[in-house]
Amino acid sequence: QGAFVIEELTELVEEAVLLEFERITERGGVLGAMETGYQRGKIQDESMHYEMLKHTGELPIIGVNTFRNPHGDPVNDKLELARSTEEEKQSQLKRLVDFHARHAKEAPAMLARLKQAVIDNQNVFEVLMHAVRVCSLGQITNALFEVGGQYRRNM
Repeated sequence: QGAFVIEELTELVEEAVLLEFERITERGGVLGAMETGYQRGKIQDESMHYEMLKHTGELPIIGVNTFRNPHGDPVNDKLELARSTEEEKQSQLKRLVDFHARHAKEAPAMLARLKQAVIDNQNVFEVLMHAVRVCSLGQITNALFEVGGQYRRNM
């Protein structure tokens, strides 16, 4: 009663998977494909394609981009962002400078410990829990960039 459809769909998926395996093999296997960024690029391309289909309405998502309740909540065309005042911005920057000054002695050692934990493949989360007490988010991020590099999406 439906076995034909199931068999047909299974064969289509199987063909697609085998084709993808062949593409990866052509690039030198999984490691070769990773070195060239093949998987990451493929995921990005598929994600962009999916988002574009949703955005244009070619991929209907019931209740989100099609068949909305005409008596439901209105959809805002313009999103109003909350912006901080100049006073709030300067206050936050002052607190950051104060935080850096208070922890100037402990921060370098903690950042070195964090980098080493990443390099040694240790539990980075545990070290992060200690690092946030003496290092700012910017300091931690820069330390991780130094060890692992910074990801830039290819467009």
